[in-house]
Amino acid sequence: MRLVIAAMIVFGCVRIAAAQERQVIQMPGASVGLPFSSAVRVGNVLYLSGQLGNLPGTRQLVDTGIVKQTQQTFENIKDVLAYAGSSLERVIKCTVYLANIADYPKMNEVYASYFPKDPPARATVAGSGLALGARVEIECMATAGP
Repeated sequence: MRLVIAAMIVFGCVRIAAAQERQVIQMPGASVGLPFSSAVRVGNVLYLSGQLGNLPGTRQLVDTGIVKQTQQTFENIKDVLAYAGSSLERVIKCTVYLANIADYPKMNEVYASYFPKDPPARATVAGSGLALGARVEIECMATAGP
């Protein structure tokens, strides 16, 4: 009897894992030569890689200021979400990384403009530096359609 139950549990786990297969989403021209994907979808959840305020398809930051970089970061997030079949309205969690915590108030103003109603859960952390000398990097999780 225990063997039958163990087999049922294993079979059930295999079926669940098969239903939750990982799908890599790579936007054209994004992350060229870099060891990460634009996003990964598991089930109906999208896990976006961190986005910077760079001009699409380049490694050039849009500006040196936190406001413009945060705006461009969100435009890049919107592009990845749209490509993956989602939108900002379906974002459930964001993590914001700042090179300098003093940028928090200005970043937060821009952030709030992209989530004016029912914002997602969020964490914000500051460190000693970000890729390409960026001032902000944001990663998100969102739901996607069937």
